[in-house]
Amino acid sequence: SQGGGVGLALSNWMAHGDPGFDVWGMDVTRFGEWAGLRYTNAKVRENYSRRFSIRFPNEELPAARPAQTTPLYDTMLANNAVMGDSWGLETPLWFAPEGKEPRDIVSFHRSNDFGPIGEEVRATRERVGVTEIANFAKYEVSGPAAEDFLNRLMTNRMPKTRRIVLTPMLNEFGKLIGDFTIAKAAEDRFMIWGSSAAQKYHMRWFEKHLPKDGTVRIHRFDQTLVGLSIAGPKSRELLQKLVDVDVSTKAFRFMDFREMAVGGAPCMVNRITYTGDLGYEIWMAPAYERLVYKAIKDAGEEFGLVDFGMRALLSMRLEKNFPTWFRELRPIYGPFEGAMDRFIKLEKNDFIGREAAAKEQAEGPKLRRVSFIVDATDADVMGDEPIWAKVSKDYGTVEKPHGYGAPRFDEGGKEIRGSKATEGASAVRGIVDGDWRVVGWVTSGGYAHYVQKSMAQGYVPAALAEDESAGLFEIEILGHRRPARINVEAPFDPSGEKMRT
Repeated sequence: SQGGGVGLALSNWMAHGDPGFDVWGMDVTRFGEWAGLRYTNAKVRENYSRRFSIRFPNEELPAARPAQTTPLYDTMLANNAVMGDSWGLETPLWFAPEGKEPRDIVSFHRSNDFGPIGEEVRATRERVGVTEIANFAKYEVSGPAAEDFLNRLMTNRMPKTRRIVLTPMLNEFGKLIGDFTIAKAAEDRFMIWGSSAAQKYHMRWFEKHLPKDGTVRIHRFDQTLVGLSIAGPKSRELLQKLVDVDVSTKAFRFMDFREMAVGGAPCMVNRITYTGDLGYEIWMAPAYERLVYKAIKDAGEEFGLVDFGMRALLSMRLEKNFPTWFRELRPIYGPFEGAMDRFIKLEKNDFIGREAAAKEQAEGPKLRRVSFIVDATDADVMGDEPIWAKVSKDYGTVEKPHGYGAPRFDEGGKEIRGSKATEGASAVRGIVDGDWRVVGWVTSGGYAHYVQKSMAQGYVPAALAEDESAGLFEIEILGHRRPARINVEAPFDPSGEKMRT
């Protein structure tokens, strides 16, 4: 059943150097060194035994775990953490309240993690929180030609020494194949952070483009470098208690990089955080992680410090309209479709994909990544749900057929039938339903706890991407179409003042 698609991908790959579409689900680089024979055997047995089982959102399967752990694994368990598997690494997802069993009760509706995640988010936004970020990919690129190498691969200009930039990476066809945080540690040394799940995928690309003369060296740290992030309005005061250098706003600016001792341990510190708040990423060798974490916990007690997990982090990124790799940003999208405009420096020296990106900008993207506020009840989007719009025009963004097309219901629960289904579609089947048609799809979403909104990100026709009108969009959730409205500005700190202060 998959032979035709596999054959097409392989032939494109051999003939043109690229499969022509996103084949991540079949790419061997999606597995790390931890996926050996014993791991594979256990996972194959687990998956086959569940072949006809219902799959729930946020379901974490137990076979072959733990494969990798950080020095804080036992500490996180003692803190009542519910752990998840992030590219083979055990990562805290959320923290159960004292006296409650730390486990997920899986459901298509909001489950038992909803309340605790909300508490983690509110405490972080209003005070300060700490989370483990060892599940990021970490690289060092060094050598006399390191900067030229990175300028060739990345769309943004490389930073000045001790500064940070955010930058996408494109393939020759101008499609998004990476999204990175890059710090210039020294004249010939750069630190890079990206998606953990894509690190071997990205290493393959890096190594493919390395100069043959040895003027560039690249090292992937994997779990030989781990990290902690502190975030929230009290995070600067907390960090200042742990270091002997000035970390005031002027001395340690937003997007600065520094090497300093934190709690007595040698660390690298980025003034940046994925929560979109004031915050810091602190990186250290595994031997120091317990020391740094204890120092943070001890010093943070007076500020009301809390532990927060990956699900709280993802909730906070939603209310900042931040994208995620492999959901919003994938090799099927161009940089302008992905709303990454400010990171694409077409005026700089040539970079891979520049010509295609310039063409996309000149012609205008067909699609555009947007954020929605959804009128949800007790369930939120998960990803891949159809986005409906009340428009008469076919924008050509969704091919026929697209799913089943969920019915609409009035306030009394009675099904509303379409009045003028077109192109042979039934009233509630396919991509057309009376005045409504499917124009896009959801990439990710969930509940944004601090702003108390159900949110979604997805792709719609570029012509509709800034239309914040009520009544224009609906998004399917569990078979019901829910009203949704585009939210151009982030609902939390739209100016970015909090993270820059």
